[in-house]
Amino acid sequence: MAGKRAIDPTTYSKGELTGFLVGLAGQNIIYNIIATGLTFYFQSVIFIPAMACSIIFAVARVWDAINDPMMGSIVDKTRTKWGKCKPYLMFVPPVILLTTILPFVNGMYAWPDASGSGSVLAPLSSRILIIAWAAISYILWGMTYTIGDIPLWGVTSLMTENQNDRAKALSLARICASFGVIGMAFTFIAPAFQGIFLSKGMDNAHSLRAAYILTAVVLTIFSTILFEIAGLTVHERVSQSGETHTMKENFQTMWRCRPFRQLLISGVLRSPIQLLSIVAMSLVMYYFFNNNLGGTLVDAEGAVNVSMIVKVVPLFIGIMGGMLISSGVTPGISRKIEKKKLYNIYSLFGAVPFALVFVIYKLARGNLLGWPMTILISLVFFVASWAQGGLNVLQSVMIADCVDYEEYNNGIRPDGVFFAGQSFITKLSAGIASLISGAVYAIVGFSGENVAVLNDALMNGADFTTYAGGKYAAAMFFLVSVPPAIGMVLSAMPTLRYALPDKEHDRILDELNRHRHGTTE
Repeated sequence: MAGKRAIDPTTYSKGELTGFLVGLAGQNIIYNIIATGLTFYFQSVIFIPAMACSIIFAVARVWDAINDPMMGSIVDKTRTKWGKCKPYLMFVPPVILLTTILPFVNGMYAWPDASGSGSVLAPLSSRILIIAWAAISYILWGMTYTIGDIPLWGVTSLMTENQNDRAKALSLARICASFGVIGMAFTFIAPAFQGIFLSKGMDNAHSLRAAYILTAVVLTIFSTILFEIAGLTVHERVSQSGETHTMKENFQTMWRCRPFRQLLISGVLRSPIQLLSIVAMSLVMYYFFNNNLGGTLVDAEGAVNVSMIVKVVPLFIGIMGGMLISSGVTPGISRKIEKKKLYNIYSLFGAVPFALVFVIYKLARGNLLGWPMTILISLVFFVASWAQGGLNVLQSVMIADCVDYEEYNNGIRPDGVFFAGQSFITKLSAGIASLISGAVYAIVGFSGENVAVLNDALMNGADFTTYAGGKYAAAMFFLVSVPPAIGMVLSAMPTLRYALPDKEHDRILDELNRHRHGTTE
């Protein structure tokens, strides 16, 4: 076409993309240490009551949700020789290292007594201090993590002007974020080091606590080194205007942008899906390993239980594999199916496998340990986690599209504020999910000193699947099934008429690139 010249937007190098992805994997390992491991640690290792835990997590997450847009506003106002996101990625990871370890360095709220038939509570003053330490350290972690998280995701829209390259980076980012499941393995890795402390004369409860602290320190140091690589490698290429906006204006911008508002509401309605992350590790540890990983996999004579190991592999593939694979293939699918349509398909049809988890548990009368039922429940988890992984990718890509939408319509590029919205969704959702899990656990009595007594009973031969009439097991399966299924259906409601179709975004991005490079029709 006459008067038109090809646009060749600047973009990232392979080395830069690799560094970003390595850093993001490290950051997500840290996230999963806290998001999945800390819940188990608080409730099943140092025995803080379930409702106290849920209130701590909910309050912290709600504060984080409020704090995230504030931090996004600060990021958008940042102007340095490195850009607005890179400085945070360079200097914040060591701070996150410290705040990740702090929640684990806490006392024991309760522990089994010598007889094994009851429990010992710490003195009242100590219990108050333990709960206060848990709350303050967790809130502090959330605030510092946010300072690194928002720039890490926000920088994706600054590394390149090319829509396909940005979608590629976000897709690979979600895949690498899925490698953060290494952090979820924290719950299983820690008990392996318990023998070190048992040999020093510690009892079972206190030695397990010490093993978790050791593992948290080592794994967090490793993850922080990876996280730091992102700060050392990324470069910002999309130019920023010198104009800045007040906190109030940024909140108004978030709510005024209709497609972003729809994604925000959808993500909050999907909150119960976070129960899969919160409860999954407890479910696997208790239901499939009787909270005795070593004793289940290796008997007293040292023989390895190969059958159990082989049986657990499909379970882990089911819970984690669907999310990982979906993160990789969803961007390709979204090039054939419009993002809005695919997002709603994942939401509505993803509700089905979540609902089936509890149905299968009830039909099996609580016994899922046989081969056929283990394979069946693994397949259902795979489909459910596939939907969750696909939604995570689409949410990130669609938020990046909203940044372009806002720049086109109002002349501002709120990368930090909008990606703070993504963090807002995740953290507020986790807070709501924590309240749900805490309430259910409190109702069935899976809380505080009751868990200490349960753990001791399991060490002495009790079976978790039938313990307390099976109500603890039923509660866990209910939590990872029914509320997430309801949340998935609700999440599609705001996006059925999503305001930014793919064709409109393509037109907007083309116009933006022409404007940036001074080209016209």
